[in-house]
Amino acid sequence: MGAQRRHFHRALDTDSARMGAVLAYIAYLYKVEKRARRSGIMGEELRLLREHASKPMLEKLRDYLEKIREEVLPKSEAGQAVAYALKNWTALTRYLEDGDLSIDNNHTERSLRGIAVGRNNWTFVGSDRGGKTMAVLRSFVASCELAKVDPFAWFQDVLSRISQCSIQQLDELLPHRWAATGCER
Repeated sequence: MGAQRRHFHRALDTDSARMGAVLAYIAYLYKVEKRARRSGIMGEELRLLREHASKPMLEKLRDYLEKIREEVLPKSEAGQAVAYALKNWTALTRYLEDGDLSIDNNHTERSLRGIAVGRNNWTFVGSDRGGKTMAVLRSFVASCELAKVDPFAWFQDVLSRISQCSIQQLDELLPHRWAATGCER
């Protein structure tokens, strides 16, 4: 939702009435998330809160976007923002289905900034395979950072236990679930 919000914000200069209304809907959704975060609501409880508070607002937002789609020029900033939101509606609302998902991907974007800064340092990783390995490891480290887990402790524990896990148990080793089970040493 974060990138989508930026599209609407850019269109605010040329269509302040309609885009302002869209941004008000989005602001409400973020207030729900902020309230949940401050209250420590997570997991299934957060999913239920979203179903009760956010889903009706998202339905109103979608109805409004459908209505104004006919009113805005398709190639304008507003038209492109509306079309993008409606085209990607399923992805934008996926967070309603799982309390472990975030409303946006801002954490991921922030973690990628380090990659952009280090791009020149990684120009020569040795091979395509080495590059893929580095990307996977960086993804694990970013997930650990997001879950406030020490990456070294997580790698050490998971690598010592993964051979005894069935395929159905692997998601229990993901950093956010690993931290929740108190596996931290």
